[in-house]
Amino acid sequence: MMKQTLLIYAILISSLSSLYAQKSAPSKTKQASHYVKTGTASYYGAKFQGRVMANGQKFDENKLTAASNTLSLGTWVRVSNLRNNKSVIVQITDRMHPKNKRLIDISKAAAKKLGFLKRGLAKVKVEVVDRGKHLSE
Repeated sequence: MMKQTLLIYAILISSLSSLYAQKSAPSKTKQASHYVKTGTASYYGAKFQGRVMANGQKFDENKLTAASNTLSLGTWVRVSNLRNNKSVIVQITDRMHPKNKRLIDISKAAAKKLGFLKRGLAKVKVEVVDRGKHLSE
């Protein structure tokens, strides 16, 4: 009986410490409003049209969406083309391939607004914006 009680306590403590570690561990994704990064952006190819994204919705190249491996799904960001100073606000709806070293992958509609459809890649600045604020712009 004593061994069973000790075993139950050990399992309970192990479960609780594991649960605590998961809650206190820092998230790999970020959503802080002070997030500002510069890097390379690309845009989704046509082969992704209609595929299911990480958020469970189907990708539409005509919507202003983006993929990021560091920002939380649902985060709104302003992407600015450093070459021509054009910017667009997109929502993070997907993830890139884990080996992709680019900062962000945006929809064709967003790339068109940023003016780099022909180039395929652009040096950009990405900054988190408040969702409510972006709707009034």
